[in-house]
Amino acid sequence: MKTCPICQQAYSGDVEFCARDGARLSGEAREERECPYCAERILKKARVCKHCGRDVEPLVRTDIAVQTPSPAPPERIVEPPTAPPQGSKPAAAATRPPAAANPPQFQIITEPPSKMKFVAIAVVALILVVAAVWYFSQHGVKAGDVRINPNDGLKCVWVPPGTFVMGCSQDDSECDPDEKPPHQVTVTKGFWMGQTEVTVGAYKRFTGGAGRQMPPEPALNGRPVSPGWSDETMPIVDVTWDDAQAYCSWAGGRLPTEAEWEYAARAGSPEALYGPIDEVAWYLANGGSKTHPVGEKRANEFGLYDMLGNVWEWVNDGYDESYYQNSPSQDPKGPASGSLRVLRGGSESSYPRMVRASDRYRLERGVRGNDYGFRCVREVIAP
Repeated sequence: MKTCPICQQAYSGDVEFCARDGARLSGEAREERECPYCAERILKKARVCKHCGRDVEPLVRTDIAVQTPSPAPPERIVEPPTAPPQGSKPAAAATRPPAAANPPQFQIITEPPSKMKFVAIAVVALILVVAAVWYFSQHGVKAGDVRINPNDGLKCVWVPPGTFVMGCSQDDSECDPDEKPPHQVTVTKGFWMGQTEVTVGAYKRFTGGAGRQMPPEPALNGRPVSPGWSDETMPIVDVTWDDAQAYCSWAGGRLPTEAEWEYAARAGSPEALYGPIDEVAWYLANGGSKTHPVGEKRANEFGLYDMLGNVWEWVNDGYDESYYQNSPSQDPKGPASGSLRVLRGGSESSYPRMVRASDRYRLERGVRGNDYGFRCVREVIAP
């Protein structure tokens, strides 16, 4: 009989190597010792106890007393030996991969968002909403499209951007010096313009909502034209430039610039009038020196009524007689200083020479008159 010097497995005399750990078998005398774990007898040279399967340190010298075993190492699982298949080579010494280290443990701490984060989100959302409203209000519309201004209930017409010749019209012999020279102007942004002058009914809504007073009632030969402002289809008159500006701001808009007004009045026409005067305007010859309900005459190509005649219309610009000589070619806004303000379009008591697209009238901003009215423009009206 032969014994494996490592695992102490017994084999017959014709086997040379241990099937478990590949050690050469020997028939030498068995020197035994006690297993430090299970106290069973094992060979001194054994590395694994054949009884408990634990690793033990071999004792290679017999003249040294057996030392007190060190504390037990972590328990290891050892597979029991298996006989190799017939005709196979001896198996290599059994090895075990090192135990996998436990992954680090992390504690997830959820922190509630600060108030500033909510504020930032709200601001971004508001910007996106405003941008969307502006985009859809400016795209997909064409010249003459009509929408209702939700603030004052009046209809507004879309005036697209474009280029025109501002000032004295071709073949117009009635032009004054302040209408010259004619010059090319580009209105770079489209806008919504009141389809008619602001009416008495709309102005009443303004004074009621803003806590203001109605202007003095217009009179003809000492008699009120519309006692108690009873006819709400009439254009509002007797308003100052500041009254008009305050109304337009309340309605969500502003007064048009002089360039915007003339561009909208012409509606693509290079002529002094956008149609025969009696068809498009109330003036001295047919107006009877009194204002008329809005929208009774023919509209221009943009769908705007009473751009000529009925009442003079305040615009935003200050007045300078020589402004056209150095006027910007894009979106001119008028002089930066001065107390005079411009009115456009003529009125029901105007001579025909004043009822022209290029005619300019000027007054102090605080003056009132029976035929001084206005209309507003807005950049955005939601669909």
